[in-house]
Amino acid sequence: MEVTCMWDELKDCLPKDSAKQVSAAYYAQKLGRDLPQGAVILDLGCGTGVSLDLFRGAAPGSRWIGVDIEHSPEVDARTRADGEFRTYDGVNIPADDRSIDLIYSRQVFEHVRHPEPLLSDILRVLKPGGSFIGSTSHLEPYHSFSYWNFTPFGFKRLVEASGLQLVELRPGIDAIALITRAYRNNDATMNRWFGEESPLNQQIDEWARGNNQSVQQAALRKLSFCGQFCFWVRRPEGMDAQGA
Repeated sequence: MEVTCMWDELKDCLPKDSAKQVSAAYYAQKLGRDLPQGAVILDLGCGTGVSLDLFRGAAPGSRWIGVDIEHSPEVDARTRADGEFRTYDGVNIPADDRSIDLIYSRQVFEHVRHPEPLLSDILRVLKPGGSFIGSTSHLEPYHSFSYWNFTPFGFKRLVEASGLQLVELRPGIDAIALITRAYRNNDATMNRWFGEESPLNQQIDEWARGNNQSVQQAALRKLSFCGQFCFWVRRPEGMDAQGA
């Protein structure tokens, strides 16, 4: 029953090309190459500014802005000064209405104290048709002042309630690998599973092949047991910041 409900809720957001495990960089590269010259990219929760290098490769003609709260561990560790960095209060993004082409947020939303008001402000600053992409936690242990874990179902409902549209979800590292890594005090030997298909995801691929399951069914099974998932959200064309 639960799987059927998840399928009905998420089937339109499941990828049809591949159930492969990805990271937030997947959407940065996929959407970055199609951005117009001079497009504005905002990294929401930019931390040390790592994504500046990512987008210099994925969207070299863009303008990058990094936004974060004051005195997070990642912000305090920042040493680079080659990007445009701004500080915010965790809700009100320092950008004009409809001024941002793409918002990127890698493993940040589980740390956001007030996710619903922030989603509303993401709607405000995105241009019509603009995208909000990234990744967040599902079955991930507590880390670095994290507040929440989001189920794919719950994340979709939050996004839609703000007036945004969930375009797609893709699985990240599986929960067992992520939990085991944390239990072993962030065992560096397990970091490979962020860039390779992690063990449970490999088993799900075998299950899908052996049971003649579709790409979407494999993706749903991976999303059901993932530690992190990746998302592509869009602001619909032809609406104001209140969703009208």
